[in-house]
Amino acid sequence: MPALPLFTLPDAATLHAALLRRDAAYEGRAWVGVTTTGIFCRLTCPARKPRPEHCRWFDSPAAAIGAGFRPCRRCHPVGPEVAGNPAVQRLLSLLDEEPARRWTEADVGALGLDPSTIRRAFRRHFGMTFLDLARQARLREGMRGLAAGGAVIAAQLDAGFDSASGFRDAFARLFGHAPAAMTRGQPLLLADWIDTPLGGMIVIADADSLHLLEFTDRKALGLGLRRLSAAVRGRIGLGRTAVTDAAEAQLGRYFAAQPGGFDLPLTLHGTPFLRTVWAELQRIPPGATISYGELAARIGRPAAARAVARANGANRIAIVIPCHRVIGADGTLTGYAGGLWRKQALIGIECELARRAG
Repeated sequence: MPALPLFTLPDAATLHAALLRRDAAYEGRAWVGVTTTGIFCRLTCPARKPRPEHCRWFDSPAAAIGAGFRPCRRCHPVGPEVAGNPAVQRLLSLLDEEPARRWTEADVGALGLDPSTIRRAFRRHFGMTFLDLARQARLREGMRGLAAGGAVIAAQLDAGFDSASGFRDAFARLFGHAPAAMTRGQPLLLADWIDTPLGGMIVIADADSLHLLEFTDRKALGLGLRRLSAAVRGRIGLGRTAVTDAAEAQLGRYFAAQPGGFDLPLTLHGTPFLRTVWAELQRIPPGATISYGELAARIGRPAAARAVARANGANRIAIVIPCHRVIGADGTLTGYAGGLWRKQALIGIECELARRAG
């Protein structure tokens, strides 16, 4: 198992008293979620203190995020292990406020931030630069406009692209064809965005099953989308199906650490070996983790640990096929394309799920 919080929380009255006096002894050991605002904080946060009945207490940032709370922008409660870099958090907040803004490195520098430092920080946490993340946010806004029936040019303007060709090129890089092609004819699959406490996810489904579920800032997202698009000869449109709605509802339940699990029908695009690994991943219960070697042994291929690791990386249905439950043989968090901070958060959510189930 990875290192997870070992501190046992005291009773709510003790914690609220510590919150009122901003007791630093609880730093890194306890966090408070405020039900009236939907945010969570360190107990040392300088913000106005909530009433006891409006507090929920957590032993890790991951547990608070899993319960649906957002990190406070004043005390940055996620900490360094969950992308708590203040400069990163500042830019993410600005991006959240203006998702259609067209950012440049000059804009980053105008905030008093060093662009090269920011590039390294975002690559370390997200596998892409801040400017890449901003482009994806603008693309997401454009996709939403198209899915709602808007014209391509209107969606382009709403997304903040300063040329129609730039908007088409961004789509083409992701899907392998321009957006207009996604709005004509009868598509086989429909793509949409789902917002989660750990970031946006793109979901692609047909009327019967889920084909792809990925965090939108994953570095290899474009490659996965292009391969899927090629498999259906470009017939991916924009919108949602009943499967999309079910995925959103079940993800919401999951992030709130509520029981129920996932029962979504899946279409797996991969070789027989890949599908065997993915099927075995789904047999790992929430709250449990195994090593790549153990996973290889479970499928009868004990010498194939490296191939199993590659199969994990090839998974295109995040969370539902829980590749995040596979860790290093020494118990360290390794190899999660969505970011190790997300892997830590997902494992924290599932520890809470297991605790409630027990």
